[in-house]
Amino acid sequence: MLKAFLLMVILGAVIGLFLGIAGNKLAVKEDTRVADLLAMLPGYNCGGCGNPGCSGMAEALVSGKSHIEDCKPCKPDQRTKIKEYMKEHDLAA
Repeated sequence: MLKAFLLMVILGAVIGLFLGIAGNKLAVKEDTRVADLLAMLPGYNCGGCGNPGCSGMAEALVSGKSHIEDCKPCKPDQRTKIKEYMKEHDLAA
C-alpha cells in the first residue's frame, strides 16, 4: 500500500513538472495592438470607414488594409495619437 502511494506521488510530481515546463515553453503571447487601437478609436461603430465598426477598423489598421484617414468621426488629435502608436509599433500609417 505504501509502495503504491509513493509511486503515485512521484508520478504526479513528474507529470506536474512536465506540464509546468510545457506551459511556459508553449505559451502564446497575446497581440494587444488591436485592443490598443480599438481603445483609441472614437467608438461610434458607424461603419463610415467601410469596416464593420471600430473593431473591424482596428483589425484593418493592424493588418495594413485600411488607413486612419478612412475613419470619418475621428478627431485630428486622435488621428495623431493613432499615427504615433502605429509608427511606434511598426505598422503602416
